[in-house]
Amino acid sequence: MLEIYNTLKRDKELFNSENDSKINLFVCGPTVYDDAHIGHGRTYISFDLIKRYLEYTGYSVFYMENITDIDDKIINRAKERNIPFNDLSGVYEKRFREDMEKLNANSVNLYPRATEHLKEIFNQIDELMDKGFAYEIDDGIYFDVLKFPDFGKLSNQNLEMLDSHRIDVNDNKRDPKDFALWKKTEEEPYFKSKWGNGRPGWHIEDTAITEYYFGSQYDIHGGGLDLIFPHHEAEIAQMEAISGKMPMVKYWMHTGFLNVDGVKMSKSLGNFITIRELLENWDPMAFRLFVLSTHYRSPIDFSEKSLHQASKNLQRLKTTVNSLIEFREYLIAKYAYDSLDNDCNNGSSDDNNLNVEILNKLVEMENSFFESMDDDFNTPKALSIILNFTKMINGFINQEKKILDNTNDIVIENLKIPYEFVIKSLEFFDAFERIFKLNLFEKEEIPDISSDVLDLLLDVREKLRNEKNYELSDYIRDKLNELNINIEDN
Repeated sequence: MLEIYNTLKRDKELFNSENDSKINLFVCGPTVYDDAHIGHGRTYISFDLIKRYLEYTGYSVFYMENITDIDDKIINRAKERNIPFNDLSGVYEKRFREDMEKLNANSVNLYPRATEHLKEIFNQIDELMDKGFAYEIDDGIYFDVLKFPDFGKLSNQNLEMLDSHRIDVNDNKRDPKDFALWKKTEEEPYFKSKWGNGRPGWHIEDTAITEYYFGSQYDIHGGGLDLIFPHHEAEIAQMEAISGKMPMVKYWMHTGFLNVDGVKMSKSLGNFITIRELLENWDPMAFRLFVLSTHYRSPIDFSEKSLHQASKNLQRLKTTVNSLIEFREYLIAKYAYDSLDNDCNNGSSDDNNLNVEILNKLVEMENSFFESMDDDFNTPKALSIILNFTKMINGFINQEKKILDNTNDIVIENLKIPYEFVIKSLEFFDAFERIFKLNLFEKEEIPDISSDVLDLLLDVREKLRNEKNYELSDYIRDKLNELNINIEDN
């Protein structure tokens, strides 16, 4: 049974969808004024995996991310470049989606833009004003937080003690915590409304969009921890004030912060890394694996060392998959053995005494893997199971090939265990790939290195190992692994 940590309840809960096997999932999308950074990558990779796992377990998931394409940051950047705001937002939306495609964070079904849902935004503002939850002053329309006593329940803050440092300061508001629904302005760009020219507030676009597509209540809302207050608090207040239904969202899910070498990422500190900059030097799947090696709720520390380790683990997984495929082809080619029901044989056995422990171990690992995923998507634990599994596979294949190569009279029954293990292992990796999406089954080109050069490198490496110069010998091994030439020390 799948359990999900619900930020609202501050505990894990058994997962049940609102509509049988159909799930509506909304994650706050980007404000498209600049290239996406690796913190964005962390959040969207995590929710991409969550959607994939839910679908693997049998749910039908509609995953939506909004695009904030009108915002002060977009307007200011467009003015700096002397281009229309929608040209700037269009360019960066395109680049964002290209980045997500490279990271395989591409399971989103719909990217609705804020500027395409002004009618829905106007309708929600109207309803909030009619019900007494909003008021108008000279510079805009504001939500009256004191009219919604539950404000602060997601961040677990008392309304009277609520930290308002992230709310816009305006002496004309009834309360410092009140937030904008509509910002009046005569400065381009603006949109016409019954309250005057202006632009929508940040929070109202999300509830207007989700109500239009999902209704007033839905299953999962996700985003980064930094969005809990005030953004997600404001969303709850808006939607529940309009509908009178609680909760707006059944499960609130939030990803932890990403730091760089132990320090918060910031342009002023010079440790700000965009996804595009990262992918100039690193395999996108190595970054994806790095992200999934930490639980989505935990803080994650980005460093070259950790990314290097993720690269090694990625290569290890790919090598194991290739070894399984090659061993399957070996069995088929050498013994014309292509199914468990193959009736050709080179002998007979009345009593098959083959050790089935390896198959039992496979089943045990599969069960542990899915138990980990059902435990609030515990990807680091699931990955450790898979990586341990690769050790078992490689040892098993090497042992079986030695036995088969040195045996002239093969009893077909004695092929059933290795063949069944290979097939079931590939099925397990196929399930893993469908969930983690690391491109493990893609064919990779092996560089054209002559056997003489390779022998020379291996000879030098062996001498380094004999001299206990493990740092340099490991460097040679790792570089060969990056070239899809796998070196393992027995």
